[in-house]
Amino acid sequence: MQSALHKVVGPKEVQPDNLKGRIAVVTGGALGIGYEVSRALAHAGCKVIMVNRKEEQGQEAIAKIREQTPDADIDWKECDMGNLGQIREVFSGLRDSLDRLDYLVLSAGINANTYDVDADGIERIFGVNYLGQYYTTNQLWPLIRKTSTRPGVTGPRIVALSSEVHRTAPSDLKFKSLEDINNKGLGPTQLYARTKLALILLMKFGLCEWVIKPNSDSIYALSVHPGAVKTAMQDQWKDAYPGITGQLISFAMKVVGRDVEQGSYSALWALTSPEIDEKHINGAYFVDPGQFGKESKQASDEQLAKDLWQLSEKLVKQKLGDDALIDWNQK
Repeated sequence: MQSALHKVVGPKEVQPDNLKGRIAVVTGGALGIGYEVSRALAHAGCKVIMVNRKEEQGQEAIAKIREQTPDADIDWKECDMGNLGQIREVFSGLRDSLDRLDYLVLSAGINANTYDVDADGIERIFGVNYLGQYYTTNQLWPLIRKTSTRPGVTGPRIVALSSEVHRTAPSDLKFKSLEDINNKGLGPTQLYARTKLALILLMKFGLCEWVIKPNSDSIYALSVHPGAVKTAMQDQWKDAYPGITGQLISFAMKVVGRDVEQGSYSALWALTSPEIDEKHINGAYFVDPGQFGKESKQASDEQLAKDLWQLSEKLVKQKLGDDALIDWNQK
């Protein structure tokens, strides 16, 4: 419905331009909302590196973007965001090979689905949607910080795709241990909501309050709600809730959902709007272009954020060793 009335009731259209010389990395960049963000940035002259699991997805995305923009500077890297070892290999390589990074878009994700674990033995929705994004950011942090100090560069931006579904996270949610994460008692929507809450906490507290502000970095960390969007992810409701329930949820989300281009506007606005620099907006959550969201009580819980930050560090080090994380405060 929103798709059909795109120009009437949809969010404010965002089409960035004149981004030549800038570089973006987009996790999940070859599919869905990530693809639309990649396409818009590349069309505006930004060099874009998309990161996905499957090569055919990347090559198809590159071909489609170059049909529209033949001279697009677009590349693709393979990485399973549920595999911390692969993340270290891929993103440390990008950190060493790129001379700057202006935009990091954390859009890779799994929709609500049944319980399973990823390559590291971590509940897979949490692993892909949150922990993989946390570790990606850490591995690219020195490059982002270096970019922020270049003469004439406006602050690099990190934008995470969260969701209003974060409001449905379990009220007794804890981020104290792997046992808390690998809780088989949580339903599909709760597993998904937990990760979207975690992304808001990461941007608002982890990066903004505990890294960027203490170091006086000119870097922006923001989270956005893209809206209910008609992507292939909506089919995962059928796996999450087998039978007629899942089919009805999937159908309903596709009927009322925005089209994928509309779903990219919040992220594109957060990435490129001059208002972010002009008003020094950092750590914020947006539900539409320029429209602040009102986070849930949990998303404003500093202690919950501290527990998440400490657990994230602990899990990465347990899986990859004590030297796996880059010091966030390293100059």
